Amino acid sequence: MEKRTVVVFGGGGYVGAVLVPKLIQESFNVRVFDTFWYGEKIFNNLINNQKLEIVKGDVRDSNAVAGALKNATDVIHLACISNDPSFDLDPKLGKSINLDSFPELVRLAKKSGVKRFIFASTSSVYGVKEEDKVTEDLNLNPLTDYSKFKMQCESIILEQQSADFICTILRPATVCGVSPRQRFDLSVNILTNHAYNTGTIRVFGGEQFRPNLHIDDMARAYIHVLNQNKNVAGEIFNVGGENLSLDQIANRIQILINKDIRVCHEITNDLRSYRVDSSKIFNKIGFKPKYSIDDAINELCDAFNQSKYIDSLNNSFYFNIKRMKELSLG
Repeated sequence: MEKRTVVVFGGGGYVGAVLVPKLIQESFNVRVFDTFWYGEKIFNNLINNQKLEIVKGDVRDSNAVAGALKNATDVIHLACISNDPSFDLDPKLGKSINLDSFPELVRLAKKSGVKRFIFASTSSVYGVKEEDKVTEDLNLNPLTDYSKFKMQCESIILEQQSADFICTILRPATVCGVSPRQRFDLSVNILTNHAYNTGTIRVFGGEQFRPNLHIDDMARAYIHVLNQNKNVAGEIFNVGGENLSLDQIANRIQILINKDIRVCHEITNDLRSYRVDSSKIFNKIGFKPKYSIDDAINELCDAFNQSKYIDSLNNSFYFNIKRMKELSLG
């Protein structure tokens, strides 16, 4: 059996920190390529594992990228400025990382002999949709530069699809749950953090529907695609778990924390609202989420009970935009 080496660009981030150990458990050799803006200790428990290689680098550095791709068989591309507020902090920086670096990275991957390339797009490319089921064949309506550039990267990678360079695009829902590189700037995580630690949930809007996905299921989806021998070439898959309004998420948190939680509603200009249908990825390759949003909320509360986080409401390591400001990146 061929020994496969997966390069995970952005592997030191929120999802990558959960994905990488799972890839190693699946017997892949893993090369993590990341700037490690949020710290380099997340893989300390794997530091002596011969299947893991850490490369500190920037996707805008083509020489570093070319070096990281040497002898690689697969790429999972997670690297980006990863949410709209962080992106808006410095649009030029965001564009340079999220879009400008991408064509050259894809070219180098193909040139180096990579056989599989999985690109992490976003379900926010759909923008505002009234349909009950937003499927992959609907027109895209990205509302921010972040999602517009993701849409453009989708076109770039699909143009390179070939029999010996299999490209697959995943459009993840908003991910939630516990990670070694924890984030508290994602909807379920934000609301749970505030509910547990302040007794108050601030809901911006409330009626907007968003797809949500447990972080373990997100990692499972990448591995599932890697393990497929057919039905993934040139394909785009939504990867979502539960479509919930922000009010519904707040209500679940109130129930699960089981104490008086006050919900405050505030006005927002973030009008994104859509219900993603993820039946295609199940029908074509058999992937189905195993975990619920309730699981993510309960796991976060367990982590709070165990005092795993230091100042979860303010610590910059849990908030992309705070950390970027701290590093003078925007």
